[in-house]
This record gives sequence, C-alpha cells and structure tokens, in this order.
Amino acid sequence: MYLDTMRPNCAASLRISPAWRPVVRSTRVYGEGVLTFILALVLLPQVATETPITDDPDRLYADREHFTSGERAAAIWEARLVADPNDYEAAWKLARCRYWLGGHVPQEARQEQYEKGVDAGERAAKIEAARPEGHFWLAANMGALAEGFGTRLGLRYRSPIKDELETVLRIDSAFQQGSADRGLGRWYFKVPGLLGGSKDKAVEHLRKSLEYNPNSTATHFFLGEVLLDMKRKDEARAELQTVIDAPLDPDWTPEDREWKYRATELLKTLDR
Repeated sequence: MYLDTMRPNCAASLRISPAWRPVVRSTRVYGEGVLTFILALVLLPQVATETPITDDPDRLYADREHFTSGERAAAIWEARLVADPNDYEAAWKLARCRYWLGGHVPQEARQEQYEKGVDAGERAAKIEAARPEGHFWLAANMGALAEGFGTRLGLRYRSPIKDELETVLRIDSAFQQGSADRGLGRWYFKVPGLLGGSKDKAVEHLRKSLEYNPNSTATHFFLGEVLLDMKRKDEARAELQTVIDAPLDPDWTPEDREWKYRATELLKTLDR
C-alpha cells in the first residue's frame, strides 16, 4: 500500500503470500510490485498449524501469525457484520484483518482479500465517518491494491488513498502511532512527481510519524528506503539499523519481526 502501514509481504517461498517479495532495492516504480507499506509481508518464524480454540476474534487476531487464527477472526467479524450491518467495530476490524490476510495468502488469492478489505473499510467509514479506524484501513487495503496489481488500480486508488489518510489526520493525527503520516510518507514516495509525489514530503511525513512512535519499525524502514532512493546511503543505513535494534511492540510483534527481517536483507545489499 502506499502505507504499509504495518507490514511487509512475504512468504513467497512458503507459498502463503505483500507491504505490502521482500524487495531489497529501491521501490520507486509506481504501481509495481506488492505493497512495501505491506510490501511482501515477511514471515520470519515458521507458520504453525495449531491454533488456540476460542471464539474471541480479538484473541484470534492477536494470534495472527497462525494463519488459521486470522481466517477465523475474519469469519467471525464478517458474520457479525452480516447480522448487524451497522456494527462499526466488526467492519473496521474485518478491514484490518483482510489487510493482514492479503499479505499472507498465495499470490492468486491476494487481490480478493484486499478487495474485501476495501468493502469492509468503506462500510466502516460510512457507519462512523468521524472515527479514524475505517478510513485508515480502507486506505491500507486500497494501497495494497494500488501497489500490487498494476497501473490501472494504481491510478484508480491514488487520490482516494490520500484523501482517506488526510481524513485520519484531521480526525486524530496520533491515531495508531502516527500511522496516517506514515502512510502519507509512503504515498509521496511511491507516486510519481508528475502526479503529486515528492521525496521531500515523504521524508517530512515519515519523520512526523516518528514523533508519535520513535521505535516504529515500519516507519524507520520506509524512511530508510526513501533516503536510499535519494542517494543518502549513510542515513539510510542508520534507519535500517534502527529497525533491527528497535524493541518489539506487543501489539505489532508479527509486523516488527517482518520489518526487522526486511531491514537485515536490505542492509546486506548495501554492504556488497
């Protein structure tokens, strides 16, 4: 996504997948590749097959590194939304879960997951337009589609992604550790200059995001990519090392592990 809000996509080698690959080069080309704001979600640990028995979708989502837990969480939230089309919590959490699943399913199944995430995000944003969650996860899923599925979708979602992220900023700029600024930083980096992109604005938004969470692995990784693309190699190296050294966030441990892996791989290319 233009966000990556949270994770890189991985697991091509495991055949379960982003980041939106891991991409270990500059990802400046617009509309190419899988979301590096989902960017090829990288699964570090082996995916386990056993899952805890529970009907609590929040507990299941917390256990999302077990893929079937994420699937079960999505099914529960989807059922709740069918039972009550105005269930805001079910809608935005389903959009978030679809975004995660979209980064960890086989290539041929990713687009469907993100499209379902867009539908859930749109519904959430309509139910509670003054709250940030629906707008953000709508933008995340649109970003995944824009980055991973060709120029047509890139052009289709380019403006809506930015609009949704700016809406989140107006509602609550601190939402989810500065995720809207992180997403906008990604947007300005991925979009060509002729269509509104700007590396300087990308750096500005990413640094703003770090004011809310100085240890954000996703934000430091994105900043490292932008700086590398700007030929500021030493600064980029420092950002990537920060990703590796950052503590794990209890709420985002799966994503943190994946960003640490990506940073390690990208650093290897700088040392060659």
